Amino acid sequence: ITSPVAFDILPLKLHPFSQSTPTGLDCVGWKRRVSAPVITDGALDKTALTDDVGSEEDLYEDFRSSNHRYGHPGGGGEQLAINELISDGSVVYAEALWDHVTMDDQELGFKAGDVIEVMDATNKEWWWGRILDSEGWFPASFVRLRVNQDEPMEDYPLKVEGGKEDDSRRFGMGQTTKDQMRTNVINEIISTERDYIKHLKDICEGYIKQCRKRADMFTEEQLKTIFGNIEDIYRCQKKFVKALEKKFNKDHPHLSEVGSCFLEYQTEFQIYSEYCNNHPNACMELSRLTKVNKYVYFFEACRLLQKMIDISLDGFLLTPVQKICKYPLQLAELLKYTNPQHRDFKDVEAALNAMKNVARLINERKRRLENIDKIAQWQSSIEDWEGEDVLVRSSELIYSGELAKISHPQAKSQQRMFFLFDHQLVCCKKDLLRRDILYYKSRINMDDMEILDVEDGKDKDFNISVKNAFKLHCRDTEEVHLFCAKKPEQKQRWLKAFENERRQVQLDQETGFSITEVQKKQAMLNASKQHHAGKPKAVTRPYYDFLMRQKHPTLPTTLPQQQVFMLAEPKRKPSNFWQNISRLTPFRK
Repeated sequence: ITSPVAFDILPLKLHPFSQSTPTGLDCVGWKRRVSAPVITDGALDKTALTDDVGSEEDLYEDFRSSNHRYGHPGGGGEQLAINELISDGSVVYAEALWDHVTMDDQELGFKAGDVIEVMDATNKEWWWGRILDSEGWFPASFVRLRVNQDEPMEDYPLKVEGGKEDDSRRFGMGQTTKDQMRTNVINEIISTERDYIKHLKDICEGYIKQCRKRADMFTEEQLKTIFGNIEDIYRCQKKFVKALEKKFNKDHPHLSEVGSCFLEYQTEFQIYSEYCNNHPNACMELSRLTKVNKYVYFFEACRLLQKMIDISLDGFLLTPVQKICKYPLQLAELLKYTNPQHRDFKDVEAALNAMKNVARLINERKRRLENIDKIAQWQSSIEDWEGEDVLVRSSELIYSGELAKISHPQAKSQQRMFFLFDHQLVCCKKDLLRRDILYYKSRINMDDMEILDVEDGKDKDFNISVKNAFKLHCRDTEEVHLFCAKKPEQKQRWLKAFENERRQVQLDQETGFSITEVQKKQAMLNASKQHHAGKPKAVTRPYYDFLMRQKHPTLPTTLPQQQVFMLAEPKRKPSNFWQNISRLTPFRK
């Protein structure tokens, strides 16, 4: 690092399953040997990778026979440089990637986009920082260092009402300084993109390629779980970085026009959704495998053969999750130093909004996939279920409530519980004695239905007087279903819910959202196990055993919970639909 003006580090968010500590303890609790590194720069012959089995097998056997122990200190040179800057009296600022909800009075809470003064980075996982008058510990993985460290704090954009920046301050600096700042951000975007491509290449060639040679150790299903669609991401990012390089002005970086590249690839970036949703499964599978020594040796052999930096596989697999979250922050900083007269201004502004939308879409898909487990659990609690599973066609509960259903030919009224999912309306009957138990009765295909508002009074189709009523009319068969709510406001909520259901179906078609057969089957299998067990299984989370430090109060002893994909956007208001289900039909009996 030559200057505090333009540098950045890749924020390595340690996952609970890696359980790395400042001493170098790895996931199986071994202390790394300090005496003799296995390779030095340039010492490993690259032709080793061309040998189908030999070199990798030999190295693997050497590790196993020598009982080699390894860790992943991470941080290394960058962390040392940060502390040197702090020791020299420089002020180091970091920008929050994600929200950090304070769980302890010694922790520093912040929201995505907040600027934190880093006061101590001695510990690689938890740093000590300050925001205004508050000081405390925060996870280093939740932040990225600001590109322009020499920018005064008072020049950092102020947030005013409505969430927009104070333009008077934003455009107040001198043009020469602003061009230099824009140069720094452009250089960071290009350099981090090149580094990212290197990471992806190393994962695909260093790990996946070697794993596929060992059919005795890995099935294709396991590899899909561990690596997800990272090969698709690698192909996409190679094209993206080429587009960036074409727009990069090497002689005058501040004149580069990169905004159009992000706009061009915003749709392709949606492939990150699948990867982010699969990432927790990858961590669990890696945690299971690394309990067996031969997998620990094998993964380390892969890393050394590829000459990769000393980070564990789960650390490398986290980089795509971090990358898609980082784009909006980089673009926001680029926009801050781009004059409205700049040819790139409108494209950068549009690109920022586009990448925020990509992040929102990924977050929404993650939420939808989390919901399928709840839907599966709900179905397992319904007695006398008939026909296909709800998940075959649906993935979202839109609305639920009690209605009177009136049937032909006697116009008999029956009180029923209805659950409106995308594509279908499920009808259930409450148990006469135990009102928390529901029995399946029927379902209606919403794709064939149109909603008809019925005025209070006598209905000509059913020849009865109705109040707060509406109908579902099948366009193909002319079948009609009549429903009555108890109150006018309940009827309006149902009519609104039907509109939302159609809107959700249309949105899913436009964005290509779908649930794989594997995900559906796994959700139903998990629900079946929990149902037979009588209650949902408790979720246990690994936690870090951090060292005690004397300089500051005790380090946090638990890993903070975070919304990985949430940027500096308003929080989604929690839905009460699932609370209604829990109240009416508990998942355990």
